[in-house]
Amino acid sequence: MTVKAVSFVAKSGTGKTTLLEKVIASLKDRGYRVGVVKHDAHRFDIDHPGKDSYRLTAAGADTMLISSPEKLAMVKKHAEAPSIEEILSTYFTDVDIVLTEGFKKSSMPKIELHRKERSSRLLCRGDEFDATLVAVASDEQLDLDVPVLDLNDPPQVADFIEQSFLK
Repeated sequence: MTVKAVSFVAKSGTGKTTLLEKVIASLKDRGYRVGVVKHDAHRFDIDHPGKDSYRLTAAGADTMLISSPEKLAMVKKHAEAPSIEEILSTYFTDVDIVLTEGFKKSSMPKIELHRKERSSRLLCRGDEFDATLVAVASDEQLDLDVPVLDLNDPPQVADFIEQSFLK
């Protein structure tokens, strides 16, 4: 089974998370099951000193999962980061679409966010031509070879995702 996914890419500070929050809500309102993967180029911790989950991981557990009636979280140590394709096929077979934040270098379809005050250049149509770019969500009109969506209209972005990946 191929997991449907699209990655939101942009320079830091462009508003990826803010737009994703609203697009997720719009897709959920339409009845879709939505997964999300956030790429973090840095080291992160989701459990904290003093918590049982932290203590178990610190004791040497290679995989530690915490489960409650509403959710679960897993900490899994690895020698190198798994590919996004491996992450999707392992953890996201129960959703209709996965939206990712980041993964600029992946082969996934991408929607690039563009704010005129943040940068005049696009990542996917600047110095490099990224053939996986499917749309740009911008706060200004752009003349591009892909659809230009209104960055400030999350339902329009959700419409594009629905028409392009879910129909």
